[in-house]
Amino acid sequence: MLPLSILDLSFVTSGASCGQALRNTIDLARMADEAGFTRFWVAEHHNLPSVASPAPEIMIGQIGAVTERIRIGSGGVMLPNHAPLMVAERFRVLEALFPGRIDLGIGRAPGTDPVASYALRRLQGDVQADDFPQRLEELIAFGGAGFPANHPFSRITVMPSDVPLPPILMLGSSDFGGKLAAQLGVGFAFAHHFASHDAADALLTYRARFEPGALAKPHAILATAAICAETDAEAQRLASGADLSALRRARGHYGPLPRPEEAAAETYDAQDLAFIRRNRSRLFVGTPDALRDRLMDLATSVQADEVMLTSAIHDHAARKRSFQLLADAFGLKATSTSAVL
Repeated sequence: MLPLSILDLSFVTSGASCGQALRNTIDLARMADEAGFTRFWVAEHHNLPSVASPAPEIMIGQIGAVTERIRIGSGGVMLPNHAPLMVAERFRVLEALFPGRIDLGIGRAPGTDPVASYALRRLQGDVQADDFPQRLEELIAFGGAGFPANHPFSRITVMPSDVPLPPILMLGSSDFGGKLAAQLGVGFAFAHHFASHDAADALLTYRARFEPGALAKPHAILATAAICAETDAEAQRLASGADLSALRRARGHYGPLPRPEEAAAETYDAQDLAFIRRNRSRLFVGTPDALRDRLMDLATSVQADEVMLTSAIHDHAARKRSFQLLADAFGLKATSTSAVL
């Protein structure tokens, strides 16, 4: 059966604190470890009242301390915000603490708005320049590829020096990340849950252009959104909060994830309902068997090696239950060691 993983955004929910959102992420990771999910990734977002985690490397360390086998990583580190040397150091530290379990997912976007992006980068040079390729080259060099002998960075020893950089995976919502991942010979994760670009085009292009590098063969991850419950009616009720949240974001309001009761009390016009219907093309809602079949069909059509699920459910217990139902439907079983790329 197809491997399943989780991308958790540490959603802040209405009526709860940011601290509770972070603790819920750690609790969900424990469940994922026990249920047999392959990976558990956390993201980097800034200046978003709806997302509590701007520092994935801190969360990865906390999650690693309470799990045993599941791979843990970033989905992703937004490289424009960080010095490559610092990323290499931090993820080597994580690899030293949790050997063989760390993934380094890398994104090209800043993960925030232009003002916050400027605040993050204003001491790092020209904030208007697209220096992602240069930063990525530096990260790979610090990871072990090395710099030319006459390069000033060749004298830098990245600590801990006897620990490898974890596997790099490119993230993307277009074909850019897939083409770059193919060129570098690394894994690729496509963000179907918010992308407007066609998933099949991005993932099939990645597979067709792949050249062996860090990996001998391509590894394509399809990240998508799913909400599962024992009955379709309950799944639809839980998803109503995600529908309202998506509608509010489209209007420029990035507040906490609303309760289904808030969604039920909302007044929707025809344009709102049309937006929700369109957005549902990227959100899988239903019972375990129905979602398993739909996810398998999509994964097969885009030739994904793995599906990574994210779930915007207000109630934490219901969110855990959603993932557990899908784990059971896919026949997941926890093993003694983490999966490898």
